[in-house]
Amino acid sequence: MLMIPAHGLKKLTHFSEMSDHFLNFMGLGTRISLGLAVFAEFFCSILLILGLCTRLAVIPLIITMIVALSSVHHWDVFGENELPAALLIGFFTILLLGPGRYSVDAMISKK
Repeated sequence: MLMIPAHGLKKLTHFSEMSDHFLNFMGLGTRISLGLAVFAEFFCSILLILGLCTRLAVIPLIITMIVALSSVHHWDVFGENELPAALLIGFFTILLLGPGRYSVDAMISKK
């Protein structure tokens, strides 16, 4: 939930202004890197909230948090930079445990 308004929506609505100075991840270019971050932080977060395609949706979020921790926060996981580390742990836990009983994924699988 924190990812949508604070990060994903901000990047989505200010895409053109941010695309020139965004991190160039693995040489993909700043626009593609920003697009991948928007996909993870906005769209995958919505899927995660709904519990739809949960394990697939959490993978881009995990990658985004690893990139943020390594490139932006320089693996400083304490103090001001502890939120990306906490989110990474939470996303990894969801990947391992799955969506849970009250998710769209659970309703679909009960058929």
